[in-house]
This record gives sequence, structure tokens and C-alpha cells, in this order.
Amino acid sequence: MRPFLTLDDVEVEGRRVLVRSDLNVPLRGGEVADDFRIRAAAPAIGRLREAGAAVAVCSHLGRPGGRVDEELRLAPAAEALAAAGGFPVKAAGDALDGRAVRPGEVILLENTRFHPGETANDPALAAALAEGMDLFVLDAFGSAHRAHASTAGVAALLKSAAGPLLAAELDAFRVLTDGPPRPYVVVLGGAKASDKLPLIEALLPRVDAMLVGGGMCFSLLAAQGVEVGSSLVEPGLLDSLRELAAGEAGERIVLPVDAAAADRFAPDAPFSLVGVESIGAGRMGLDIGPRTAERFAEIIAGAGSVFWNGPMGVFEWERFRPGTAAVAEAVASAAAYSVVGGGDSAAALRLLGLEGGPSHLSTGGGAGLALLEGRALPGVEALSRWAP
Repeated sequence: MRPFLTLDDVEVEGRRVLVRSDLNVPLRGGEVADDFRIRAAAPAIGRLREAGAAVAVCSHLGRPGGRVDEELRLAPAAEALAAAGGFPVKAAGDALDGRAVRPGEVILLENTRFHPGETANDPALAAALAEGMDLFVLDAFGSAHRAHASTAGVAALLKSAAGPLLAAELDAFRVLTDGPPRPYVVVLGGAKASDKLPLIEALLPRVDAMLVGGGMCFSLLAAQGVEVGSSLVEPGLLDSLRELAAGEAGERIVLPVDAAAADRFAPDAPFSLVGVESIGAGRMGLDIGPRTAERFAEIIAGAGSVFWNGPMGVFEWERFRPGTAAVAEAVASAAAYSVVGGGDSAAALRLLGLEGGPSHLSTGGGAGLALLEGRALPGVEALSRWAP
């Protein structure tokens, strides 16, 4: 039995329901540039509306620092939500304007982070959000690892349930935390090793192979004494990475053997494919090379379960995309149980038309990493007080 209520456990007809969704999406020119999270959030909202609930949806967007930022208003997200869900969505003027909503209607409240009390989990803001509401539904997996007023704060005041997206995300990650099919392979990328160090430390003893690419791989290579030119290296991390690699579990780390090396960080930079030890002074690795991509793909093909977080290179630029594309194709076609987390990894799959390939494509980066590191999610813990 799940340690929280779900929508199947609560009566919603005629009730005012506050839904915390994750509509933190990129905007470009005043429009939503990537609606993945909005499409994922729409089913729960539509289900409540069809059941006769009065639905007030809240979310944050960006980091406005507790003040109104005109470029971070949620009106574009309201339009995208209406298009994704196929129902009208009214954009409110403030995060506290939900009490006027009527049964069968959907209102999207303004950016919760326009209020300074949001990130501080201010009880007064939580009470204001909850005022006039009958039920709270947390469906924002991407924000569940934060104890904010609109997540954990409201859940302490209103009868609360997990939305279907949140429940599905938790179920998907539970496979990896409770007993992943073997061999268990983790693929990590992205820019900085420091961002993933807690994850590496937590997972390395539990995995069968950890494949590391992206900018972060050069810190691990440098820690092993490889000269990587002007590639991204975090000097303050080298001792910690050296200790990790020296232990018995360090043998499970698989690093690149070749890279696409360029003399500048630019989409049109000329590059050559070289061994990682031959990148050379004044040059930087911007993607893993074909030999590494082939090796990674072979390991993924033989896996029983796979978790992937982070691109293998600067995949936004076409000439430095092949490494990420190779990993994406390998994960999408693998027979393994596969979970992909993190915005860049998900964006790469969509860019390559492989969004439907993995077993589970997560809407949350930080929340998924927190679960894999063994940390509790404050938003989910707050729901447990209402468990049957």
C-alpha cells in the first residue's frame, strides 16, 4: 500500500481543489518553448475538472527571487495547458486568486515564487494558498524534493493526495531503489562533476557499471592524471574523485577513451576526434568520441536496468551531438528497464524523436536524483500524514 492517498481515494465533485503542478517550462519570445512538463501535468487537471471539481492550479516558474518578474508570468503556460488538455484555462493575476473558481473550471494561479515566502515555506503563505480550498493534490514531482509553501506547507493544512503523475514517478524510481534488474547501468553526463558527486557516491557501490560522459568526465580523467587540455575541470574536486576511483567500486566507472576536441566553445568550431590523452593544450572536449559511444552502447544493450541523466556533450549544437544521440538511441532501444531523468536528457530524446523509447521519462531532475541518493522528498513526506 502506498503511504499516501491518491485521487482514487478522495471525493472531488463540487469541491475546491488546489493542484500543485510543475509548469516550470522554458519560455522563448513570450511562448512556451518546450511543453513536456505541461503535457505531463494536464491529465490530472483534466480528470479533476471532468469529475466536477473547481480546480486551482499553482506552480513556480524560474527564480524571480520573491518579486514580480514580468518575464516569468505563467500566462503562456496557461495557454499551453489549455492546448494540451483540451479545456479552458484562466490565468489569474496572483497566486492567491483561486477562491473564485467554480466547479468544472480551471484557473492557473500566478507564479508562486513571486511571493518571498514560497521558498522559505512560510506558514502564512501556505495558509493563504489553502484558504477556501477543500483538497490539495501534489502532482509536481519536479518540486517534491523542496519543502516550499506550495508543496509541503499546504499539505500540512489541507487533506492531501498524490496526483497520478507523482505516483507514477515514485513507482518508476522505486524499481531502481528497491531492486533493479541486473546488470544495473547508470549513465551520467552534464557539465559539472560537483553537481553529481553525491549521486556518484551513493550509487557507485550499488551499480554494475557507471558510464560518465559530458563535461564532468574531464574532472574524473584529470583526477586519474590524464592531460585534458582546456576541457572543463574542477580542481577542487580532484582529491575526492581520486579517492572514489581508487576504491574497489571505482573499477565500475567507465570513462571516455576518445573525444571531439575543439579549440573554442562555439557551435561552428572545427574539431577532430582524438584519444582523450591527446586533446592537447588549448583544446577542449565537447563530446565523447565514436569509440566511447560504441562502448557505452554495448554496455547499455547488455543491461537489465538503466538510469540516464545528463548529455554526453554539447548536444544543442549539431556537430557535438553524436555522442548524446548514440546513448539516447541505445537507451531507447534497450530491452532493459530504463529511466531517463533530467531536462537535458529528456530534451535530447525529444529532439531525436525517441521520447517514447525509455520505460519511463521523468519530469523531474533533482527529485529523481534525491531518491537515488537515498534522500526523502519533503513534499511526499507531507502527504503521509493523510495516509489511510
